[in-house]
Amino acid sequence: MRLLFVLMFLCALLPAPVYAVELDTFDQKVRGWAESCTDEIIAQFELLLSSGKLSVPQLFDTFYIPIPDTSPQKFHTQYDRMVDGILRPILDKYLELDARLVFVVAVDVNGYLPTHNSRYSQPLTGDGDKDTKGNRTKRIFSDRTGLAAAHNKEAYLLQRYSRDTGEIMSDFSVPIWVQNRHWGAVRIGYRQK
Repeated sequence: MRLLFVLMFLCALLPAPVYAVELDTFDQKVRGWAESCTDEIIAQFELLLSSGKLSVPQLFDTFYIPIPDTSPQKFHTQYDRMVDGILRPILDKYLELDARLVFVVAVDVNGYLPTHNSRYSQPLTGDGDKDTKGNRTKRIFSDRTGLAAAHNKEAYLLQRYSRDTGEIMSDFSVPIWVQNRHWGAVRIGYRQK
């Protein structure tokens, strides 16, 4: 009985997906954008792999190398520097589609964000508050929302949550599959109105 109570409590803490019949008009738009963005990212990953510029083990690298003197801690992988110039223009293009969009990112299965939008990849200043808001790239987002998005293998996952910046957000994610392996997800964060 105690185990059942614990399991019920833990399940209540996990965000639940909102299924297609419950998506409002804007959620449906975001779903289309997330799916298109995912397709573009997969195509770029496949191009990097087929050209030999990146190997499958490199793309799926989860040996995160700490970047010194960063707080929150930032990390490099075998592929992050290479994909900065490839993914950022794609992510920025989708971010500009609507003023309600706050971020469009791709994260690996552990919530690692190798490349963020340009507006969140500003030079580090040493001011913790300013850097937390203006330089969010190369971090591992291991919060409940971030990990649920990164781990999700269903067609999509819609979560509503309070961000570490205090904003109430919607997070729509679509999984990224590369060569039949789950790499992570595209996440689109947006304001409700």
